[in-house]
Amino acid sequence: MRGRLLVLLPMQLLLLSGCLGTSEQTSASSAVIAGKRLHISDLGDGTYRNPILHIDYSDPDVVAVGDNYYMTASSFNAAPGLPILHSTDLVNWTLINYALPRQVPLAHYNQPQHGNGVWAPNFRYHDGKFWIFYPDPDFGIYVVTSDDPAGIWSEPTLILPGKGIIDPTPLWDDNGKAYLLHAWAKSRAGFNNVLSLRDMAPDASWVSNEYTHIVDGHQLPGYRTLEGPKFYKRNGYYYIFAPAGGVETGWQAVFRATDITGPYEHRTVIAQGNTLVNGPHQGSWIHTPQGEDWFIHFQSRKAYGRITHLQPVSWQNDWPVIGRDNDNDGRGEPVYEYAKPLTAQPGTIKPQPASDEFNTHALSIQWQWNANPQPGWYALNDGRLTLQAAKKVTATGDNLWMTPNLLLQKLPAQTFQVRAKLQVPTQAAELESGLLLFGEDYAWVGVKSIDGAPHLVYVQCKNARTGCDESVHDYGKLAAESIELRYILASDSTAVFAYRYRADEPFTVVGEQFIARRGRWVGAKTGLFAVGSQKAAAHYDYFRVLPMHRERH
Repeated sequence: MRGRLLVLLPMQLLLLSGCLGTSEQTSASSAVIAGKRLHISDLGDGTYRNPILHIDYSDPDVVAVGDNYYMTASSFNAAPGLPILHSTDLVNWTLINYALPRQVPLAHYNQPQHGNGVWAPNFRYHDGKFWIFYPDPDFGIYVVTSDDPAGIWSEPTLILPGKGIIDPTPLWDDNGKAYLLHAWAKSRAGFNNVLSLRDMAPDASWVSNEYTHIVDGHQLPGYRTLEGPKFYKRNGYYYIFAPAGGVETGWQAVFRATDITGPYEHRTVIAQGNTLVNGPHQGSWIHTPQGEDWFIHFQSRKAYGRITHLQPVSWQNDWPVIGRDNDNDGRGEPVYEYAKPLTAQPGTIKPQPASDEFNTHALSIQWQWNANPQPGWYALNDGRLTLQAAKKVTATGDNLWMTPNLLLQKLPAQTFQVRAKLQVPTQAAELESGLLLFGEDYAWVGVKSIDGAPHLVYVQCKNARTGCDESVHDYGKLAAESIELRYILASDSTAVFAYRYRADEPFTVVGEQFIARRGRWVGAKTGLFAVGSQKAAAHYDYFRVLPMHRERH
């Protein structure tokens, strides 16, 4: 394997965990230590550090086309869905598009469907166009296509209806035949831990109802929850890359055979080993134009979601070895730092989109809604975002869990602060609006109409998914024209909320320390909302995500 395998000192372990920020690219050391960026993987000296993205891009899959790489990921109930990211070096990624503006069936996903929707997709380039095969565990396998990943994608086509059919991966064979391999969700199908093969039309217009289990995890000692397959062919072998053992504690396996239906040999190619990278879970093998091989996968980090790592790949006797393999047993473990991939185009070091000044005609690309967006939910005028209040849906108690018009984005780093400036409403209509840190537990600071007047409140809700009422702390009537809301997220996912009225005064802390909690199969999210009377609206001047600066000692 090419590159340096590094022994980490205590300071480097802090960098790995994200306890220190990153800065402009002036040198490798200053890029890591100075703390002026949210999270940067590229160290600026030809090396990178994991994770490459400290953002919840679950089940990442990558396609290489020429000198460009495109990634998609699970998006579950969020809309728009199927994010599209672009890179030229596999380290620096830019969010450029979504392949799924709204989820189908539309009526079903007009209401929040936490944990449902788009599960692990598969990105492919074939026959001159881009394909994404994605599963909906309640409806079946869909496909969308495009000539340009940054452009318009086709409407989803349901090519294989059925419950519990998940994690599709196509293979177009050398003889012109096409196949679809997939896993099963026990929650819908009643069984899992097997991978099944079906015939498919080369244009994906038809998939056979008949299938064959070609890999059975029940027959393999220690295997449980075999899922997330990716199907490839190399040097006459059919390969299936598939994780097993569960998201939090599993490993990455590879199966190979000379016949597509098997029998398949198996080997563990990367596991946690003596590292801090638990899992490591589902991902994508990439062969570059420079002849290198890499593997992108995720690591589950609770409130932060499933963050993205990049591992080098070498081949030994036609078996892949992922990560570093110090004892040469064919089983790698994750690298913390490594030499960047060889590329024709160097990647550009820049932060992921997180802030929004609301001064353009559209919301910034990182925003997603809690359900399919509807006309009239928001407007952008004169450098201000207007959120029209919608009815608060109280299906699981007096809380926001099932409210569709939450404007949310993924957490962009391990430590950061968020500030949002809210114009204090003057109308008497019922309104609740504020700066939100959202998951199965959530908290927000903002405004709530009480006795016909706007009051400053801090709100917490525990176990929103299973049913809870909000706990509201009232800090009194608001007399100012505007208020700046803030929370700071520490490296252990604890948050402290605060407010201030003027930019030249310190923030005042409200409530108590809040521990962020993930949502259903996703990390916690942050954003804004407005609920209440249809006559009410909330106006925001900006939403700013800022790095946390640390002193050097």
